[in-house]
Amino acid sequence: MKLHEIIPSEGATTDRRRLGRGIGSGLGKTSGKGHKGQWARSGGGVRPGFEGGQMPLTRRLPKRGFHNNFAKAYTEIKLSDLEVFDNDTVVNAKTLLESGLVKNIAKDGIKILGNGEITKRLTVEAAKFTASAQSKIEAAGGKAEVK
Repeated sequence: MKLHEIIPSEGATTDRRRLGRGIGSGLGKTSGKGHKGQWARSGGGVRPGFEGGQMPLTRRLPKRGFHNNFAKAYTEIKLSDLEVFDNDTVVNAKTLLESGLVKNIAKDGIKILGNGEITKRLTVEAAKFTASAQSKIEAAGGKAEVK
């Protein structure tokens, strides 16, 4: 089969409607637009959401919520999750992705939370640490580096 030999399946395509081509076509005279009115005119009709002057639904419903455009988005990781690494390992975004602990990194980086305990001596590189996470890493003999 070649590209120029490909044809659509039977019944997949229909002929275009030939409007205003006589009474026998079934779409002569007014061409399926009925008699007069806004919808029969060239360029006629109303914009989407227009309800004939009635207050539109989008304006009748109350506004809800708030989205902070300046909020920081971090990928959060518990300290106890870092136990899978060996001693003296440098833990950063790349090693976390390779180990499968995270699927993707948020735009502002990684934040280490102080949940759980850590016994390994690790060098952890992250955008942010909670105070408890930083103290637990250093108590285990590791380093918490803000990158």
